[in-house]
Amino acid sequence: MELYVPVVVMFAVGLGFAIVSMLGATLAGPRRPNRAKYEPYECGIEPAPAVAGGTRFPIKFYLTAMLFIVFDIEIMFLVPWAVYHDVLGLFGLWAMVLFVGTLFITFAYEWRRGGLDWN
Repeated sequence: MELYVPVVVMFAVGLGFAIVSMLGATLAGPRRPNRAKYEPYECGIEPAPAVAGGTRFPIKFYLTAMLFIVFDIEIMFLVPWAVYHDVLGLFGLWAMVLFVGTLFITFAYEWRRGGLDWN
């Protein structure tokens, strides 16, 4: 049970920081609501007209998010392999070659389809 004490303390510190930060922002922040503050911010792009159920965002935002997730997952697998590549041996090498090859094929497909063009 004593092994979990640091985890519980860290969770409590994080939760306490979040609560104190939100309360501090609520109490100390200015209260001047206007229409512009309730508009979604789209990186300098003029907001789309409102439709039923919310506003529309260009599909480029979703493509960028998906690419970020794919390469984030790639790093998540490559870093532990790089640390333990000598222990994993030839099997680990071929597993990573297969993994990176699959990601390269999907990256080339995305590039060929124009998913990386910003025009």
